[in-house]
Amino acid sequence: MRAVREFRRLRPDLSSLRWKIAALAAVTACLVVAAVGVLVHMWTARDIRSRAEAQAFNRLYSAMDTYRRTKTLADGAELDPAELPLALRHPADGERHTAYDGRVEGNMGPSAWAAQRVDGPGSRVLAMQVNMSPELQTLRQLDVTMAVASLVALAAAVPLAVYGAGLLARRLRRVSETAGRISAGDLDARTAPTKGRDEVAEIAVTVDRMADSLGQLLRTERQFTADVAHELRTPVGGLLAAADLLPAGETEDLLRARVRDLRGLVEDLLEISRLDAGAEQPVPARVPLGAVVSEAVARTGLRIEVTVAGTQAAPTVETDPRRLERIVSNLVVNAHRHGGPPVEVTVEGRTVVVRDHGPGFPADLLLHGPRRFQTGATERGTGHGLGLTIALGQARLLGAELQLENAPDGGAVATLRLPFRPAGSCGTAVRAC
Repeated sequence: MRAVREFRRLRPDLSSLRWKIAALAAVTACLVVAAVGVLVHMWTARDIRSRAEAQAFNRLYSAMDTYRRTKTLADGAELDPAELPLALRHPADGERHTAYDGRVEGNMGPSAWAAQRVDGPGSRVLAMQVNMSPELQTLRQLDVTMAVASLVALAAAVPLAVYGAGLLARRLRRVSETAGRISAGDLDARTAPTKGRDEVAEIAVTVDRMADSLGQLLRTERQFTADVAHELRTPVGGLLAAADLLPAGETEDLLRARVRDLRGLVEDLLEISRLDAGAEQPVPARVPLGAVVSEAVARTGLRIEVTVAGTQAAPTVETDPRRLERIVSNLVVNAHRHGGPPVEVTVEGRTVVVRDHGPGFPADLLLHGPRRFQTGATERGTGHGLGLTIALGQARLLGAELQLENAPDGGAVATLRLPFRPAGSCGTAVRAC
């Protein structure tokens, strides 16, 4: 099994950009080698044939001169040979003609023929044959040499292509990792400066500029949220004090309820702004998880039973109990307000599960996470859409994981998993663990 794992680790990922570029370079090199090889072969074969025909033509000229003077055949010359190609058996004039014969008979391979009538029409034909086998053998050797040289060049070019593609892939991977970190919320992530002024460097610069713009926009939004929430605290407090001066009655109750909602919204905005700014510091303590969750549910004023799974009581955990209560209460209120009864709270180990039996979380929330002032469809109830955002921010501050999903049989499920920390493992802040 270890050998199999080692093979899988060393096996190249053929779907990566590096190997795709290397494969493209190898295929391109093969096509170039094949095209050059075919062109060289065709050019050499045509040159061999032309030279053979020229040689046959010149030798026929000398043989014809000898035959007309001495009536003897020069070496290699024949009269009406049986192997003469059909095109040269009955020439229409007394001029010399050449033809190619690709037949292979005995020791004779492809040949070039030259023929001419001896005297005039109807006379015999003097022919001369030039065997092209030696030259064609040389052509075959040239083909083999080119094939071997091409394979050697390809074997040297592919590693170079893989290395060059690896350099490009690493640069692109660095840009991708930076973009992923920015998408995950790390607005300080930047791509290291790269050498050169190519397209990859331009992409890296663009990603960094995008991160700068996004960071500036988020800082402006957070500052605006903090400023608005801070400025609203005083008039909201004044409204609440003024509501106390109104005579008791339906108007006073309605106004007081609306002012309380407004004050809750302002406090939520201030909490979000502090979480965004990183100004919050958890105060850890060793607390029983079941008791803290039960207390948080009781503070909501809702009649919801907390179930502690297992035969033993829930363990003690080292966390900030105030922030843990804040997370649980927000989840419970959200389930009661936007879900359907019954709402169930279960504690098992270091995990807290809050589930309702309503329509479930909207698909957009599951895809992109909680968004401020977005509560999903109108039939899900009222609210400002800040409860889950605050719960998620507080969970991150505690180093916990908050997972939102829908149950297969219907209903929304929020699962909070607290990290395991042995007693005394933390100092003054949970984030230092």
